[in-house]
Amino acid sequence: MERIILSLFSFYLLLSRVTSTTFTLVNKCDYTVWPGILSNAGVPPLSTTGFVLQTGASSTIAAPASWGGRFWGRTLCSEDSTGKFSCVTGDCGSGKLECAGSGATPPATLAEFTLDGAGGLDFFDVSLVDGYNVPMLVVPQGGSGEKCIATGCVGDLNSACPSELKVMSADGKEGVACKSACEAFNSPQYCCSGAYGTPDTCKPSSYSEIFKNACPRAYSYAYDDKTSTFTCASADYTITFCPSPTTSQKASQEQQDGSSTTPLLNNGTMVYVGAFDQSEISWATRIHVFQSRAVAGIVGVTMAMWRFSQLF
Repeated sequence: MERIILSLFSFYLLLSRVTSTTFTLVNKCDYTVWPGILSNAGVPPLSTTGFVLQTGASSTIAAPASWGGRFWGRTLCSEDSTGKFSCVTGDCGSGKLECAGSGATPPATLAEFTLDGAGGLDFFDVSLVDGYNVPMLVVPQGGSGEKCIATGCVGDLNSACPSELKVMSADGKEGVACKSACEAFNSPQYCCSGAYGTPDTCKPSSYSEIFKNACPRAYSYAYDDKTSTFTCASADYTITFCPSPTTSQKASQEQQDGSSTTPLLNNGTMVYVGAFDQSEISWATRIHVFQSRAVAGIVGVTMAMWRFSQLF
């Protein structure tokens, strides 16, 4: 009896560690996106580090407890005659579809996560510190917490990018990415380095304010923490490339209640972008619910058997 109880409890611990959080990536762009994934140092990589996501497609990836890392979108990717894979924006330099431990070459919009951090909370943000290449939105699913809300940059910064920061397409006809001032000028003032390496000395620049005004919830420079870091308990996450900005009554109510005072898109209206098609998130939600019920069931059976054993 004791062996059975110990086995069930061990299985519960294993399940709770292995099945922690799911990330569902959705492509609503009218072009193909090749997501890249980089795990933090000392953290095991996920099941994939790069793949193709066609228009309208989605893919769900499971992450273990305490995972940390970043997601981004690569665009305008192709293979040359030798089979070398490369992308015009967000390229990770691996020469292959999988990034295999390499990060995005700036400029690239980043979604950054630290799971099970301080207080057991997930910490996440969307960062433009390394520049911008594609609209991105992160929406928590099923989590809780005062700052457990959507964040991202849903505006088109490529068209609004200053000429000195703009990355042009190969034919020079359109902007495909927008550099950060740090990347463009390599100045300590813009990079928050050297004499500007503290929150007191590194302030928003006219360039970072362009990003911040367009995307108020996104990181615009290195010390933009107060309005750009969000937290959730026990959430899964949907990451959408090119979300469609829409307004809703729920967003207006959210602003009135004070639960969210910063809009996702600074266009005079509050943007609510959590109302995705059910098909986009259904599998992630089902997996999360199944895991929760499985763990609860195992705990319940274990406790019942333990109580039964105390009768003898």
